Amino acid sequence: MVGGPLTLKPMDEMAAIEHIQLLLPGAPAGEVWIGDDAAVVSPSAGPLLLATDLTVVGVHADLELVALDDLGWKALAVNVSDLAAMGGRPERALVSVAVPAGTDIDLLYSGLAEAARDYACPVVGGDLANADTLVVSVAVTGKVPGGRAVLRSGASAGDILWVTGPLGASAAGLSYLRAARAKAVDEVTEAGPAVAAAIVAHRRPRARVAEGQAAAAAGATAMIDVSDGLGLDLNRLAVASGVGVALDEVPVADGATMDDALGGGEDYELVFAAPDVQAVADAFATAGLRTPIRIGVCTAEPSERRVKGGPLLVTGWQHRFD
Repeated sequence: MVGGPLTLKPMDEMAAIEHIQLLLPGAPAGEVWIGDDAAVVSPSAGPLLLATDLTVVGVHADLELVALDDLGWKALAVNVSDLAAMGGRPERALVSVAVPAGTDIDLLYSGLAEAARDYACPVVGGDLANADTLVVSVAVTGKVPGGRAVLRSGASAGDILWVTGPLGASAAGLSYLRAARAKAVDEVTEAGPAVAAAIVAHRRPRARVAEGQAAAAAGATAMIDVSDGLGLDLNRLAVASGVGVALDEVPVADGATMDDALGGGEDYELVFAAPDVQAVADAFATAGLRTPIRIGVCTAEPSERRVKGGPLLVTGWQHRFD
């Protein structure tokens, strides 16, 4: 890292901000990013997408199981996923961080910078403060290349339901990491490639930006990312659209269980409704992507929730504010 590793100490906010500027790319001509009262950016044509999310240690991440760079990656990736779920792509991010003293800022921002490069979503500003708990707040802007944002609310009875990949890997990865901690070992080292892939899925979730754009191009009528669990997120889409759902397939990731797939969450695959099978196949093939998995259909009975003939439970992660 430029200037040596940095841990936040009392009274050195300015030094920290200057150091963070060195960790991230500079602004192009005509724009102003980190270092002023506000960022100055060039406007994009078409609808503007805005999304924001918090990542809180102890709620969204356990630093005994994931590293600070993983946390930084996740904080940006989950926001990008919200844009992907509308057929959009990210443009810029604002990152505000509240950190306990002694936090390795370099490591945290290295993960943020990796995700920013990977998703072509530069960090253009934000804030830095002391706190007892590490919190990363990210806000992203984006646009929809086709000019049409895919909402949760457009599905109709008869539309086919698709998912962009198998589910449950992140939840399985978390279970493996917890098991490793209970055995007082650093990593699960002999359980095979499925375990390794599940751990990566938990530590470095992928936002399906290209898949979201392909789904939109294929005429997707509604879409949502699987952040809290298929059961819960698909229910959100169904309620917003006023349709029922009948599933005949739930693709489960290697090493995961059906419970992981339905309620584990943090997969960030996209679930979408679209009426034209061939249009979906063509759009994903044109984009060089694997064909999404057909999992069921939207039905005319708004209360219907079925999977393989049985009840589809509305299960998944929800914050509680008791």
